[in-house]
Amino acid sequence: MATKKTTDVPAEAEMKDEIIETPVAEAPVTEDTKVTAKAGKRSAKAVAEVEAKVEKEERKAARAETEADEADKPKAPVTPTRSRLERRGKQFRKVAEQVEKGKLYTVEEAVALAKKTSTTKFDATVELHIRLGVDPRHADQNIRDNLVLPAGTGKTVKVAVLADVDDAAAAKKAGADVAGIDEILKDLDKGQITFDTLIATPSQMSKLGKYARVLGPRGLMPNPKSGTVTTDVAHAVKQAKAGRVEYRVDSTGIVHLGMGKVSFTEAQLVENAQAVFASIRNNKPNSLKGNYFKAVHLSTTMGPSIVIDLSATN
Repeated sequence: MATKKTTDVPAEAEMKDEIIETPVAEAPVTEDTKVTAKAGKRSAKAVAEVEAKVEKEERKAARAETEADEADKPKAPVTPTRSRLERRGKQFRKVAEQVEKGKLYTVEEAVALAKKTSTTKFDATVELHIRLGVDPRHADQNIRDNLVLPAGTGKTVKVAVLADVDDAAAAKKAGADVAGIDEILKDLDKGQITFDTLIATPSQMSKLGKYARVLGPRGLMPNPKSGTVTTDVAHAVKQAKAGRVEYRVDSTGIVHLGMGKVSFTEAQLVENAQAVFASIRNNKPNSLKGNYFKAVHLSTTMGPSIVIDLSATN
């Protein structure tokens, strides 16, 4: 009987055939730990884009829902805009009732009505607002002139004259409040303007160049067209004191001009108005086609406007 031979397998060989799994300690996950992933659909960038898209859709849906709710709500009644007259003060509305809407007044009627509708506690200015059919962009239609009102302006005008010794003495004699060179320039250097009208001789105009930014916006810069640059300073002073006014059409083709005070008599105001109309007619440009006078309104400071019949301006 044959005997089976057994061999002993070494313990080391048996251990090789066995798989021994040893638990690996995992690193603790903290908030600062950044999870990185390979590029693809589940990368950090892709996840962030998906989340942003979802949030955007949610906001859009919420906005649509809000708009739908607002559309279902009953709309509040819209209050109609009040007219310009209704927005004025109670006293103004009361006196404005005296002006008949749509009516064209003669100059005499307009002046009488303007005096009645003036409610200010001070001596209000009577104003003329004349819309002309001109285009101020054309040089020949840029209407500008000055005139002496027959009854004056009703204002006390302070006149300064920039001239040498001889002309300054003549200006003082004619009624100028300030005359000379040094006194006027010292006040201008300090930014002090103590006059309503400045008259200068042609030889002294160069000294006013650096003050143009101060005098120009106030309408005080001497100009030959307005008669404030002249060699006859005495005559210019007398005109300024007598009530000389300067007018110029604005960018919309309208002339605004104060022509007296409410305290004037009706005859004086009518005379001043007719003088203004005559001066503007004399400056009608030859190139103008169509109507020269488009509309004329007369009013007082803080008073209602009165429409004047255009036939009264002829």
